[in-house]
Amino acid sequence: MPAVHPLVILLIGITLILGLIVWLRVNAFLALILAAMAVSLLAPGDVGSKMARVGTELGKTAGGIGIIIALAAIIGKCMMDSGAADRIVRFFLRLLGEKRGDAALVSSGYVLSIPVFFDTVFYLLVPLARSMYKKTGKSSLLSVMAIAAGGACTHTLVPPTPGPLATADALRVDLGLMILMGAMIGIPASFAGVLYAHWLNKRMPIEMRPIGGNLPEPEPIEEKHLPPLLLAFAPVVLPVMLIGANTAATSIANAEHAARFQAGEVNWAALRSAIDERLQQDGTLRAPTDQLLTRLPMDAKDVLMGDDVITPNPLSEKNRTTLLAGFNKLLNDSGFFQKKAWRMVDLPGAAEKLGDADRARLNSAEVERLNRLVLEATYGEDVIKPHVWDTPARKAANFTGLIGNPNFALMISAGIAIWLYVRQRKPTSAEFKHVIEDSLMSAGVIILITAAGGAFGAMLREAQIGTAIQDLFAGDGGKASGMVLLFMAFGIASILKIAQGSSTVAMITTASMMSAMIVGMDLPFNPVYLATAIA
Repeated sequence: MPAVHPLVILLIGITLILGLIVWLRVNAFLALILAAMAVSLLAPGDVGSKMARVGTELGKTAGGIGIIIALAAIIGKCMMDSGAADRIVRFFLRLLGEKRGDAALVSSGYVLSIPVFFDTVFYLLVPLARSMYKKTGKSSLLSVMAIAAGGACTHTLVPPTPGPLATADALRVDLGLMILMGAMIGIPASFAGVLYAHWLNKRMPIEMRPIGGNLPEPEPIEEKHLPPLLLAFAPVVLPVMLIGANTAATSIANAEHAARFQAGEVNWAALRSAIDERLQQDGTLRAPTDQLLTRLPMDAKDVLMGDDVITPNPLSEKNRTTLLAGFNKLLNDSGFFQKKAWRMVDLPGAAEKLGDADRARLNSAEVERLNRLVLEATYGEDVIKPHVWDTPARKAANFTGLIGNPNFALMISAGIAIWLYVRQRKPTSAEFKHVIEDSLMSAGVIILITAAGGAFGAMLREAQIGTAIQDLFAGDGGKASGMVLLFMAFGIASILKIAQGSSTVAMITTASMMSAMIVGMDLPFNPVYLATAIA
């Protein structure tokens, strides 16, 4: 098969997705998985593995987000059925008053769309908007748009809802950071929506339509049947707190840079002798040293291979500083460790078990640790002193890594939501089973769509979309500027959203494309900004 240009492959993939969803009304899962298969067939690689890799990547994405989405669906359903969602809405109505009903509705939508899917939040809050309209006789359009403004923002910006969750996963964004930044951006975005609603409401006064078929207005749940406010908020707040605590503790531990070289940790003369000895060996044994000398900054390499290192006289302060700075820069080189160069070295488990995909997910501190470990394993503790990784801060981060793991945090939250439902409604065994199964059925479709989007993104990477996009910016050193990437992400997501309607599908598709584009690119900002631009 002749080679197909990556940008042509990208165009074919996007055309397939939009054509199948918009014109043929095909389910989003089928559209995304067919596009992934088409891209994989056109991308380089062994013919026999082109279909297999689609399934493999779909499984990887589902493994990363499947539990979270399933638990979020259970939390949302149980909060609705237990009255916890209703309690939160009434809290905001009391706090802000019916005269500020728009602010109460946007706040309710903002909070509830974090654990509850947006369409469900809308169905919950519209009866309240109807009730407010009956009492005041005005602001019908304003109330409905306020619900949409608050709910849509957190639905697209704050995990664990599927769109931002999949976007964070595709762009390797820490989930706690995504929650924090999404929530911060969602507040002004929500109230910008309310301001627009006020402007539109003055120009389009619309009366609330009666319920079809002359059906009576649904009666609100009595106050005594609703759970206490703190318990109602717990399924929303607790996972955010646990995941946030893990993000904070991990950031503190990473800021220590425990793997970086300190003065006195390297015997430079012994290292030079080991390097000279290995350079006399055959290609296999000398491969790690060749890699070291290739990736080491030139000024540090000149000092290390110069005569000053092997003379009896001590190194000058300037040369020691140059060597330390150069080796610490090397530690932060994500491309330094390549298994083929170290296949004859007895590596520690932390390095031996890492695959290429796993290394792509490492943060800066973890990259430094990996590179330090392989250097220690290659040259021995007589040359390079073993570093202490498990500092008190790292031990604290390890603990929060357990309780703040999104799967664990959402499981605790789901347990509370289920307990609330049982406590408030005292369901029969059959009713309880129906609630859980109904939740998981809705989650299953979303997991499949999200996983298919992950497979589509992975196939775009196989097609080398990133290299092709970077070539478009050859005049800028082969890299797109930060603002170009942000506007590109925002524009593509907007077009896809307008074209086919689903925020989740638009975000998943755009995140897949952008993740393929930025492979190997040194972004001038944290990828969370790219994720929130898409959202």
